[in-house]
Amino acid sequence: MTFLYSAINILLVFATVMTLCAMLIYVERRVAAWVQDRYGPNRVGPAGLFQSVADGLKFLFKEDVIPAHVDRRLFLLAPCVSLVTALVAFAVVPFGPTDLAAGGYQAVIAPYVDIGILYIFAIGSLAVYGVILGGWSANNKYSLLGGLRSSAQIISYEIPLGLSIIGVVLMAGSLNLERITDYQVRHGWNVLFQPLAAILFATSIFAECNRLPFDLPEAEQELVGGYHTEYSAMKFALFFLGEYANVITTSFLMVILFFGGWHCPFLATAETPAWLGFFTKFLVITLKMTLVILFIIVVRWTIPRFRFDQLMSLAWKVLIPLALVNLVAVMVVLELKRYSGVAGLEWLLLPISIAAILVTGWIAARMPSQQARETASELGTRG
Repeated sequence: MTFLYSAINILLVFATVMTLCAMLIYVERRVAAWVQDRYGPNRVGPAGLFQSVADGLKFLFKEDVIPAHVDRRLFLLAPCVSLVTALVAFAVVPFGPTDLAAGGYQAVIAPYVDIGILYIFAIGSLAVYGVILGGWSANNKYSLLGGLRSSAQIISYEIPLGLSIIGVVLMAGSLNLERITDYQVRHGWNVLFQPLAAILFATSIFAECNRLPFDLPEAEQELVGGYHTEYSAMKFALFFLGEYANVITTSFLMVILFFGGWHCPFLATAETPAWLGFFTKFLVITLKMTLVILFIIVVRWTIPRFRFDQLMSLAWKVLIPLALVNLVAVMVVLELKRYSGVAGLEWLLLPISIAAILVTGWIAARMPSQQARETASELGTRG
């Protein structure tokens, strides 16, 4: 029975993710038009809803050009790696309650994986190989620079990404995503106790997904198109399907780790019928995931792109120290709770997180910008 549930879930998740990727392209273009006060897709179908279908057909029928100077095998492998790693990560993401005895349904492909978070991070770290292979195999200097930037960026931001969730793992006492959700059901959402970790995690997933303001691997004004400059037709589309699938995965992860997953107070109580409770919880986690994705899209069209030195400095000089502060604070609070036996000490993490955020903002406001330093240096040279 578990195998049957998993097989059905694989088909449903694959079809849903592919449909969501197509719709996210439409939603992003509409949100971009709203932010920039202009028209978005509005011609193909009612309100432009079929624009993504038209774009997909265009990719299918476009001429598939493979330049003569590329490494053909790696050139074809790169977009497949980017998409497959993004899809495989969905295996352990719980979309709802996974207790078959209680709910009658299994809303996850591989239930009760005790290293669920570690699995997602291991698979997600492989996505960088698709970008590096695409940049290297193209035998193009612009593409190669895009691949090198991506490797440096993803490796750097995986450190604060991993450190930011260690506090959540320590609080729940498990790497299992279902148990982390159950912990939040009993004690409250992690974002209430560790807002600093939630901010660090959200910032890091922008870099991991190559989204503005951290999309330096494909900075159009510097690298033409970045690592996918030489790609066309469906190979080009596979890179972006992988990117949007990564956005969906990280959004689910953000919701599960910090916003209670499928939990919502006063909904789907013990008196609620099993089937109604399951669908209610499924709708709750879907709504939360949608709000996170909309936030990611709005940020893309609001904040300008960082310079590469700013991007790296943010990771190594700001995010990693703050992640270590949060980790130490969690460990101290857990030890105090262990030896004192007092319940509710988790709330001590909230003022610590707020103080760390305020101190970081104060330091950043007092530090001179790179432009001011360059201007001062130029004036000193002229003097």
